[in-house]
Amino acid sequence: MVYRDVELHNTAELKEGKHGGVLPQRVPDSVREHLNEGAQQRVLRPACSEIRFVSEGPAKVTISATEGSVKVVPFFGLFRHGLPFTVGTEPRTIEMAMPERLSNGLDALLKQRMPFSPRVCRLMLWGSQIEYHGVEGNGVRPPTTDELPSLRYLSYGTSITHGSAASWPNLSYVAQTARRLGADLLNFGVGGSCHCEPEFADYFASRDDWDIATLALSVNMMGFTPEEFRERVTYVVNTVAGSDTTRPVACITLYRFYGDRDVNPTLHDIPAKGALFREILRETVAACPHPNVHLLEGREMLTDVGGLTTDLIHPADDGMIQMGENIARRLLPLAAARLK
Repeated sequence: MVYRDVELHNTAELKEGKHGGVLPQRVPDSVREHLNEGAQQRVLRPACSEIRFVSEGPAKVTISATEGSVKVVPFFGLFRHGLPFTVGTEPRTIEMAMPERLSNGLDALLKQRMPFSPRVCRLMLWGSQIEYHGVEGNGVRPPTTDELPSLRYLSYGTSITHGSAASWPNLSYVAQTARRLGADLLNFGVGGSCHCEPEFADYFASRDDWDIATLALSVNMMGFTPEEFRERVTYVVNTVAGSDTTRPVACITLYRFYGDRDVNPTLHDIPAKGALFREILRETVAACPHPNVHLLEGREMLTDVGGLTTDLIHPADDGMIQMGENIARRLLPLAAARLK
């Protein structure tokens, strides 16, 4: 979404903030109000969402968190700029000035046709809902199409997709996947609340701004019966894939977690259900009438149990990176076919 002089990436709707700014949210209220209570709150928060702009010199961006804090990773194009940091509830002004070394090499870098032009200032965000207060600088404008990736990657899933336990949002597995694909990421991870509502599926299907998708379905649904799980994932898979059969849709079975016997052999009931949910998704993909649906085995995307944090469900940075590498390897030929 373009708002005044910037692009608020992965933003579908804005609300008025309490301090004169605007509150970006990842889905419009027309969708959000039909989701479960947890997802209704999660989509108000950024997940690899970005503030983007190009300027003729140094520029200053002011943001705050509505509560808690927001993690911020600054970039110029693909180049991380300085160290990541956090912003609290007090408005903070961030100065983005292209370093001299990068500026001096800009002409040579532009010829390399990187997915993101090094001219594009990017603030990647994760955490509490943000309030965007504005930007100041000379010649500030939103990026043009040719300054951004031509491939757009949509992801849906649980807190793992949302980016929980990654130190910073650029280390989440979907951000790592997008980086390796040279893609622009639309992250619809909803921590603890990926329940495969039909409204989410309809919303993804209605959007014409993505080229390839992953649907990680879904360890958050352990409280559902197998019949409910099958019904919901069948609708999501068939609807999203059927919206445009030239767009590859990769469905990912449950990632390695504490409910697997090789991770925690003391548990008995959860492993059976996790295995059943994986099998249901396999059967759903096999029965899907659309040719653009593909299956990825979550346990093959994260093979190293040591890549998990001590809660034995959320991958840490090393696990996220491994997942990004493995998923991107599987998606690259699908993405190449899409861009032909």
